[in-house]
Amino acid sequence: MASKTVDRSTQAAPAGARDAAGGPNNALLQRVIAPRAGDPLDVRALYLDEDSSNEQRTRPLSRTSLSVPERAGVSFASYFNAFPASYWRRWTTVNAVELRLTVDGPCRVDIYRSKADGLQVHVSGKVLDQGGPVVFELDLTPFEDGGWYWFDITTEDQPVTVSEGGWYATTPAPREVRSVAIAITTFNRPDDCVAALQAIGEDPTVLASVGTVIVADQGNKKVRDAKGFDVGQARLGDRLRIVDQANMGGSGGFARGMYEAVTTTDCDHVLLMDDDIVIEPDSILRALAFSRYAERPMLVGGQMLNLQARSHLHSMGEVIDRYQFAWRGAPNSEYDHDFDEEPLRHEDSAKLHRRIDVDYNGWWMCLIPRTVIDEIGLPLPLFIKWDDSEYGLRAGAAGYPTASLPGVAIWHMPWSDKDDVTDWQAYFHLRNRLVVAAMYGPSRPEGLFKQTMKMSLKHLLSLEYSTVALHDRAIQDFLAGPQKLFGLLPNALPEIRELRAQFPDGQVLPSAKQFPLPTMDPLVAEHFLKPPANPVTIGKTLASGLVHNLLPVKHEHHERPQLNIPAQDARWFLLARLDGATVSTADGRGVTYRKRDPKLFWSMLRKAAQNHAILAKEFPRLAVEYRRAKAELTSIDSWRKVFEG
Repeated sequence: MASKTVDRSTQAAPAGARDAAGGPNNALLQRVIAPRAGDPLDVRALYLDEDSSNEQRTRPLSRTSLSVPERAGVSFASYFNAFPASYWRRWTTVNAVELRLTVDGPCRVDIYRSKADGLQVHVSGKVLDQGGPVVFELDLTPFEDGGWYWFDITTEDQPVTVSEGGWYATTPAPREVRSVAIAITTFNRPDDCVAALQAIGEDPTVLASVGTVIVADQGNKKVRDAKGFDVGQARLGDRLRIVDQANMGGSGGFARGMYEAVTTTDCDHVLLMDDDIVIEPDSILRALAFSRYAERPMLVGGQMLNLQARSHLHSMGEVIDRYQFAWRGAPNSEYDHDFDEEPLRHEDSAKLHRRIDVDYNGWWMCLIPRTVIDEIGLPLPLFIKWDDSEYGLRAGAAGYPTASLPGVAIWHMPWSDKDDVTDWQAYFHLRNRLVVAAMYGPSRPEGLFKQTMKMSLKHLLSLEYSTVALHDRAIQDFLAGPQKLFGLLPNALPEIRELRAQFPDGQVLPSAKQFPLPTMDPLVAEHFLKPPANPVTIGKTLASGLVHNLLPVKHEHHERPQLNIPAQDARWFLLARLDGATVSTADGRGVTYRKRDPKLFWSMLRKAAQNHAILAKEFPRLAVEYRRAKAELTSIDSWRKVFEG
């Protein structure tokens, strides 16, 4: 069935209008929105794709109205304003949508769609001789594998205001959503958390859909004391609830938010959000609309935009590699896509038009129906890492899928600015990875063991002894069994930080300038930075690194570094040749002084090999134990004891 358009003379319902019962207009799926006045210039590319020949820029008048200058063209083929038709086609009961616009002057409106390969198709066009509302009815049948809808506006000899724009369903929603409880967990980021609270309350239409905002405050720098809290509190009113508790990490904070939502409110959904984000508030409405029309209850996730490069889509969606039990981007997903350089219509943006399917969505933003929580429970007590991915796997096994929905997004710090695979978080990465693999993987995950043993060797060659020590502790705590997880929740972090601080590479120093200038010729170091590219050169480089650890250390390099190495250059094939070097942290705020210790190298390598032999032997038995314990570890009653204790 071909796409069709229907021009109607009736007034398009304003975005956010109220229905006869006084509730939100449940047919609204996605508003047409404008960039905010204070946004960086490149962020406009997420909202508008403007013709380069325009003498003037399109001017936002409010979040939902724009003035398009005379003799100009602007396309709404953008991340936040195009309609991700294939996702609605795949997961919801919506078979057709209406694009409703109001314009106040003569202009031309053109409707386009894309195919899964990015090919653009002109669907319909209409010249409007005067202002007024216009409605286009559009079929979703052609979007099985991918594709978007969008519209373009071309003006004549006078500027035109576009307002009250939105994409609407043509059929009733299969389920009602009365309200959403937003659960935010925070630890010593009061300013970020306050900014999120203010953003939730700044738009009356968004606020009308929010029943409760629950903040699990786990730090000693309290949200209540932060500058601007009074503004956020005034906007949210009695919707805002702050719960103070000890630091239990992300899993403990989100578990508290979910617990409070389902035990003290009548909300239909719980929206989990990180504290250190910037949110596009309309994402809340879009996630709720998608859930309202979903064929079955499901998790609706927001995608991640890069907080440091605001026009970049950092992560579209993720899956679990079942062989290595590791996260990775979903098949056909695009990583770190810059809309300012390559808009949605650009020839190099083809991957963005293909629908991707995911195993889970990160809890930087994820909407979970209450019915799902009632059935499968709360998160595992994992502190941080793998709690969101495990929950997605658990929900999927119970018949509740996850969608990472384009146009629903937050801005978040990218992973590239963190040391979380080598700093104290390395413990949680491995321990929790083993826990989740035991619950959902094969009885003996050979790929995981091979990969983690390989990583232990790389860390040792990179003089990251603290990371391998944390891995050893992670394996020991996993082997202790599931009954230890709740007990470790409040205690593991201070203990592993103390353990890490025992090693030079675990001690962050202010700057390399506090040490003498390095001794090595930088051109020699540049030669060492060339990665080994084939099995022969990899083998030779590895053998050289192992032999180097049979030789005594030149201790002068523990007082005067051989090199000052930037974080992006800290590779095993360089550090394996050195006795001492400073290495910058990923965020550039400090350095660690890595110092070779051959005795420690060989003892840790032997211990890592022993650990993996024990894992291979004990894993089938432990997999049975962890699977049996899953229901108790995730039950509301178990978490209640933690919160009340």
